[in-house]
Amino acid sequence: MSPWIYLIIGLGLLYGGAQALLKGGASLAIRMGLSSLAVGLTVMAYGTSSPELVVSIEAGLSGKGAISAGNVVGSNICNILLILGAAALVHPIATHTQVIRREIPLMIAASVLAIALLADGTLSRLDGSVLLAGIVAYTWLTLRDARRAHAASAEKAFEEEAPSNHQSLPVALAYVLGGLGVLVVGSHLFVDGAAQLAEGWGISQAVIGLTVVAIGTSLPELATSMVAALHRNTDVAIGNVVGSNLFNLLGILGIAALVNPIDVSDIGKLDLAVMLATAVFLLPMIQIRKQVGRREGVAMLAAYALYTWWLIGFPAA
Repeated sequence: MSPWIYLIIGLGLLYGGAQALLKGGASLAIRMGLSSLAVGLTVMAYGTSSPELVVSIEAGLSGKGAISAGNVVGSNICNILLILGAAALVHPIATHTQVIRREIPLMIAASVLAIALLADGTLSRLDGSVLLAGIVAYTWLTLRDARRAHAASAEKAFEEEAPSNHQSLPVALAYVLGGLGVLVVGSHLFVDGAAQLAEGWGISQAVIGLTVVAIGTSLPELATSMVAALHRNTDVAIGNVVGSNLFNLLGILGIAALVNPIDVSDIGKLDLAVMLATAVFLLPMIQIRKQVGRREGVAMLAAYALYTWWLIGFPAA
């Protein structure tokens, strides 16, 4: 069977499983008494990253560590340059919340930490535990602040993005368990297809992870951010991207390395530099311009196209 068939079927299952997991998880979180703001900052941001999580774990377990690490690095680059750039074309992404002013520096710090741990070419279980401790601390901090928040406008924005049809407990559990099962099957097909594609094209698994796999698993973030931009909920659009990037770096890399140490020697210094540069790039733009406008969106999309062209043309850079 063609690797593209595996990729397409796997991607469809990943998307459907993520949506089911997101719907059931949000319903369970609301039943536990979390506000819609807290649900948006945790369940939504982490739920849209579930394809990256299961794909990275599956790749690591099957000895394809380059796809696992490349998926995370490539997804973070894709989230900012491609997804945020595309959302800015729909509507300028403005943000004035303290949460985002804090989250972007945390994303930069997480990028630096991840790069330092990846520098020796291997992500060990000890490295994974350090990263996982970071996402646990970040989630606790986010939920603590969400409980204290009384911003009605922010609450309303997340209510509009969170699922409004709250299921019964058995139905919500069925969505969660069913979504997880579909994600596992989809990830297996998707990783197999990506590995076959890399072999057929004669390029490294790292390049496939940085491009095809990264874009494919970032589609939930793209859908969420585009819908948020269409609804003018720009805090949701950028919050989803930044929150997902933090979870990618700390949660996904951490869990994947704990499950099985990852060989990341095929990930080039250029790729890590671009990931850090895109994270740093957002901070002055938000602080000085207070928005990501359409001109910036065009520049970000052009930068992503240039990076992808360079990556495919010069994969060893």
